[in-house]
Amino acid sequence: MTDANTTPATLTVQGADPLSGRFATPGDIAISQRALLLAALTVGVSSISGLRASSAVLACVAALRQMGVTIEQNGDDWRVHGLGVAGLLEPEDALAAGQSAHSAALLMGLMAPYGFTTQFGKVPTLRGDAMATLNDSLSAIGASVERRSDGRMSLRGACLPLPVRQRFETPAPTAKTALLLAGLQMAGAHEIYESVATQDHTEKLMAAFGADITTTPDEGHGDGVTIRFVGLPELKPQVLSVPGDPSAAAFGVVAALIVKGSDLVIENVLINPLRTGLIDTLLEMGGDIQFINQREIAGEHIADLRVRSSWLKGVRVDPRHAGAMLDDIAPLAIAAAYAQGETVIEGLQDLSGPDDDRLAAIAAGLSANKVGVTRNADSLIIAGEGKVGGGGRVRSGGDAAIAMSFAVLGLASRHRVSIEDAEAITASFPDFVATMTQVGGHFPPSKGR
Repeated sequence: MTDANTTPATLTVQGADPLSGRFATPGDIAISQRALLLAALTVGVSSISGLRASSAVLACVAALRQMGVTIEQNGDDWRVHGLGVAGLLEPEDALAAGQSAHSAALLMGLMAPYGFTTQFGKVPTLRGDAMATLNDSLSAIGASVERRSDGRMSLRGACLPLPVRQRFETPAPTAKTALLLAGLQMAGAHEIYESVATQDHTEKLMAAFGADITTTPDEGHGDGVTIRFVGLPELKPQVLSVPGDPSAAAFGVVAALIVKGSDLVIENVLINPLRTGLIDTLLEMGGDIQFINQREIAGEHIADLRVRSSWLKGVRVDPRHAGAMLDDIAPLAIAAAYAQGETVIEGLQDLSGPDDDRLAAIAAGLSANKVGVTRNADSLIIAGEGKVGGGGRVRSGGDAAIAMSFAVLGLASRHRVSIEDAEAITASFPDFVATMTQVGGHFPPSKGR
């Protein structure tokens, strides 16, 4: 067994007892980030519990402190002393956005209405066309982003910000959130239209903090929404509890489904319908998943999941559904490996950078553990046989989702599985090994340690 907060460079997994008890789900990263940023714009002190202390969230904490926001931590409780809407200070040095492109994008939206230039350190670029969409969206309100050849970035804020009037014909959740954070600090009425609704955590939290915001679905059978909100409100401090991340809960859910005899409760899971694509697919595959203890916090629906081991069947995942859960492809692939029959995940064309690398690592890891897999230009086909031989060595490439997914595969495989570069888990889900061990997983020390 490893230390509760440190994952070794090579993680070895050798089966599991039937999983039972309660699986503690870490806080949702997206909601953790947004709760911090909005609390910084209140007048007063907000208290946030369950905050996910991932590298991306800690980058937001560090950046807000550079803008003059006092943030205190006492165990699981964080206190944010807000400076009010449009009250952030000009940072003296480059903002500490860490290695999170998403955190940097949200901070750019937050700072876009301020008439000074904000420097950022070297950060990765956003997926696909997302960076260009973000640049265009911020340009429309008078701000501009410059990326230097060394990867460093700067944001020139809008001296006279223009009202937000944006139409997104393709999904652009990051750019949308950046505009919401910007418009909140600009006078006037703002409007954003999405032809396909995307994650709405920012909208729900804005309403909880007291913003004047409405979301109107398209009339008829359309999938779009119109978001209208008013800038420069007086946001009120809140006491918030961050719900569990459904992407982190996925590892416990899939593990309980594939380890025979398991009956496990996954606690405090966000069940926002725009985030439950993987759970919906697992239900379609025949997974025994019950939603219990349902409740609502700050406009978000939360539940505990009771999951029992199940005979899974292969399914065809349509392109639109797959595109909405790219972050959950790895645990889905593990469930498919233990399913009976072929699972086809479509809509994977035009991927680049980290997404393409992740698919390659998934395919290679499955092959190394004797699972039939075919990767085509636009799909991943997994030939499930209801069981997995295991015995392979997986190269995670420092991708925490890959490492945790193949650890789950090893919990039910015949032979032990080893995962390289598993230390990436520590920055994403520090208690992963300890949590899995507590409910029945076996993680013997790796040879040579």
